[in-house]
Amino acid sequence: MITNEQREKLRGWFAGRLPDDLFEELTEITVDREEILVVGRIPAPRLAEDAPATEREAALESRAQEFRERTREDRMAVAREAEHRFRRKVSWGVECGGRRTLFTHVAAPVMTRLRQPERQVLDTLIAGGVARSRSDALAWCVRLVQRHTDDWLAELRDSLEHVRRVRAQGPDIEPDTEPDTAPDSAPGADDRQ
Repeated sequence: MITNEQREKLRGWFAGRLPDDLFEELTEITVDREEILVVGRIPAPRLAEDAPATEREAALESRAQEFRERTREDRMAVAREAEHRFRRKVSWGVECGGRRTLFTHVAAPVMTRLRQPERQVLDTLIAGGVARSRSDALAWCVRLVQRHTDDWLAELRDSLEHVRRVRAQGPDIEPDTEPDTAPDSAPGADDRQ
């Protein structure tokens, strides 16, 4: 987890570093231990008001692909710089006409130990055709929880931010030393902080 201040600095860095004409608007930057996801709004294609849904969907898909190819070099240059600076992979996405398209993004493995009741839930999702594997089923469960608990998760993140600020004021901090403002350490680093 990174602090709100670190998140603001990260967003500011990208806002200052991205070419002005890359996006209409930088809409979202999210970060975790492995990845920084940068999403911006691009102009929607011009279509007739009565264009069929299939035509509209194809035009949005095509616009996102055109953006991806046209801006590849600029995005790669920014990503190289950011990956060196923040020690995380950078992924990209666009919002266009109400549709969100993500380009290359990290699919990080997560190791866990599940007891039989939890494994049975995953196996039921597989048997029901909801998922192809236990990994897919677990990802499906995480997305379901995320969708239904956004407010609770936001409150939990705020609480963690408060705990981090209180810890930073503790007796182990030198008065002349500021807490580290770089995002959390790179994958594989010691997580016992």
